[in-house]
Amino acid sequence: MAYRYILFIGLLLSACVKNNPDPAWLEVTEWTLEANPALNGEEGQLTHKITDAWVYVDEQLIGIFEVPFKIPILKEGLASIRLYPTIRVNGVAATKMRNEHLVAFDVTGTFIKNETLTIAPKTNYKDNVNFWIEDFEDINVRLTDDPNTSSASLTLANDTLKWFNGNYYGKVVLNTQDSIWVAYTNQDQQLSIPKNKQAMLEIDYCNSVPFTNYLLFVNSNGTNENPMVTMNPSPLTALRWKKMYILLSEVITAGPNNTNYVQAFRAFYNPAIANNFLLIDNIKVVYF
Repeated sequence: MAYRYILFIGLLLSACVKNNPDPAWLEVTEWTLEANPALNGEEGQLTHKITDAWVYVDEQLIGIFEVPFKIPILKEGLASIRLYPTIRVNGVAATKMRNEHLVAFDVTGTFIKNETLTIAPKTNYKDNVNFWIEDFEDINVRLTDDPNTSSASLTLANDTLKWFNGNYYGKVVLNTQDSIWVAYTNQDQQLSIPKNKQAMLEIDYCNSVPFTNYLLFVNSNGTNENPMVTMNPSPLTALRWKKMYILLSEVITAGPNNTNYVQAFRAFYNPAIANNFLLIDNIKVVYF
């Protein structure tokens, strides 16, 4: 549905340009995620993968576009422009959603025929957002390897640091002896997340083997696992750090009341791959 909508918008814009050969143009560069001074650093490292923008001009929806972009605007003169930070949920390109945890970018600009108005959008987390973060900067890691099932262990590492890694990130190496990794949020780190409000898990990762994120329901009836998303691996020749937004709120809203939530991860050794490992950083549960 999202793909069809975007295709329709593209065809409509093309037709508008043909029928109106002298439009003004709106050019939007890639997003910048800035710190919110009101949060005092609670938002952790400012990594992001804001790929798109919902575009409004004078409160009229123009469309959803992948940044950077340049589109015709059939309007002249002063106008209010609003851009909503938009992400690809669970890594699926066709599933685009406004990230309600981030503020919209508002600006006033003047459209002139045959001229381009260029905007460099910025955003930050809203004041009322809650965070649970594991960025591996503290020796007391808030993920515990399952002593009953996990033969592999998560350790702190810093051999392939990027600017967003801080001083350390989490590393898991799998082999024939240490062939399974299972880890959970520490027992005292269970979260109470309200229903019917957007909740996301953000994670930076670099992996040669797939690993899966689970959302665990913990209540008086016990613990139930909900597999969420599997992070696909990159070839050893093209390894790179990536980021994903995993939508938690739909599962939470459909789940039982009076429940706390735990993050879990699982990976298995693959003998077909020469070097089995995964790196993770900036695990961030963001919710209202």
